[in-house]
Amino acid sequence: MTRKRSRKKQLPETPDTVTIESLAHDGRGVAHVDGKVIFIDEALPGEDVEFFYTESHKDYAEGKVVRLLSRAVDRVDALCPHYGVCGGCSFQHVESSAQIRIKQDILAEQFKRIGKVEMPEPWQPLTGPHWGYRRKARMGVKYVAKKNRVLVGFRERRHPYLAEIDSCIVMHPIVGTKLIALGEMIAGLTIRDKIPQIEVAIGDEQCVLSFRVLEPPTNADQQRMKAFELEHNMTLCLQSKGPDTIMPMDGEPEVIPTYALPDLDLEFKFRPAMFTQVNYEINRQMINRVLETLNLNENDTVLDLFCGLGNFTLPMARFAGRVVGIEGDQPLVNHAKENARHNGISNVEFYAADLSKDLGDQPWANRLYNKIILDPSRAGASEVLQHFKKWQPEQIVYVSCNPSTLARDAGILVNELGYKLVKAGVMDMFPQTGHVESMALFEK
Repeated sequence: MTRKRSRKKQLPETPDTVTIESLAHDGRGVAHVDGKVIFIDEALPGEDVEFFYTESHKDYAEGKVVRLLSRAVDRVDALCPHYGVCGGCSFQHVESSAQIRIKQDILAEQFKRIGKVEMPEPWQPLTGPHWGYRRKARMGVKYVAKKNRVLVGFRERRHPYLAEIDSCIVMHPIVGTKLIALGEMIAGLTIRDKIPQIEVAIGDEQCVLSFRVLEPPTNADQQRMKAFELEHNMTLCLQSKGPDTIMPMDGEPEVIPTYALPDLDLEFKFRPAMFTQVNYEINRQMINRVLETLNLNENDTVLDLFCGLGNFTLPMARFAGRVVGIEGDQPLVNHAKENARHNGISNVEFYAADLSKDLGDQPWANRLYNKIILDPSRAGASEVLQHFKKWQPEQIVYVSCNPSTLARDAGILVNELGYKLVKAGVMDMFPQTGHVESMALFEK
């Protein structure tokens, strides 16, 4: 059967006027025109705005503000001159404390609508620096022949093109203030059009930039890159294929970034492409909240699901009798074991397992755990929750980067498995963006 190709709907050429009714879960303003819902970038509830349509679909449309007819009390002027073009941020037009309140409201709404669970009295939000906090990122690189310039940064909002920016005030300044310098250095390489991206990994003391290279750099290229390293106090690496191919330049030692939890006498080593939290201040506060909430002692056996390189596992091992960490990525598991040895911790075990699959043949899965923490990806953890019937933990701490899947999984824990949602709250891991990081506590 031949399918008809769907036609792109013709967009109105003149702006329309609406009153913004609410916010969507991604922070866009919500309004209605002729019964159709419109999602409008940079619009806040209560505002009257003129907007242009940017896309139109059968059931909804999208738009962009062109003129404010009234201004919400929570609105502020964005600090970044590239805001609205660069897609890295979506909340700079919202006052900082209002960003937290909005995200808390989104979390409560998702619990109620998706999980059919009422939000309890919230935790005090965890907050930290609003600018210069981001230590992990993947930046795009593009050589523009017509301008003989190399762009370094992030994609345009809702477009695949690289935004033309000269700085990023959300990135740690060791990189965020060097975008022009990076572009100029790359423009002088013979492979300037063969570098599609840079992986940024900034530790407490080290800054490592991994250049994805489609062709090997020449000796002269490497000398130019090494001079840039010395001038800007950072390490440049080469990545020929996947993340496991990241290597130092010729003749240079491998630099392993680290981040520390001084109060717990812990230091974590990680390789540039490995997952770590982007905001170190919030990560420290988050770990402290987990420890305070679980109130661990030597009689506790804890299961850490989606444990990564041991970000929660090792701090909990300072207090619990035994901690078992499970992660789907074998290189991360290997690194978690290295971090345990590096910190002299012996009461932990780490295993690699796909937590979306049946775990019946895994020896660790047939033990009992009285406390569980899980920190899944945006997809959530619905598949592994069925194993909680066997484990019967007294307490569950769920750390989430997606309130929708957290709400769905809360519905399973509360309405199917008999747990109570005791506490929940947001953590300002990603200021100036619509991302909602949160934590929830469930008890039997």
